[in-house]
Amino acid sequence: MNTAICACGQLEVHVSGEPVTVRVCNCGQCQRRTGSAFGMSTYWEPSQVQDYKGQSKTFRRISDAGRSMEFHFCPDCGGTVYWFAEIVAPLVGIAGGCFADYKFPAPEAVAYAPQKHDWVIFPEGIRLYESTSIHEL
Repeated sequence: MNTAICACGQLEVHVSGEPVTVRVCNCGQCQRRTGSAFGMSTYWEPSQVQDYKGQSKTFRRISDAGRSMEFHFCPDCGGTVYWFAEIVAPLVGIAGGCFADYKFPAPEAVAYAPQKHDWVIFPEGIRLYESTSIHEL
């Protein structure tokens, strides 16, 4: 069992097994959502999600690819913990950093690679995509 938790610990998600995939996105929206150079997304089958605990607020937006996304974040600390994205439905997206597991699987691919910060260097051999086609699993 893995647990993803927001910064203050109020909102959490419990999952079992390994993620279906781990991806990194460099789009401007992910950079703003995380306050970082990129977002790290893990995707899980709904059957792997054991429990959602705590209160969440939602933010809905349309992705650069024109698809809907619904983010669930902690109303106390503001940390985005999980989301539902039309492009990968029915999978559940969970922010990789919320697991705080230093042995978590590495990302398999990078979306919006041309929008990455110049100082970001991804490991050799990782798949780089110019857009969101990375998420079409």
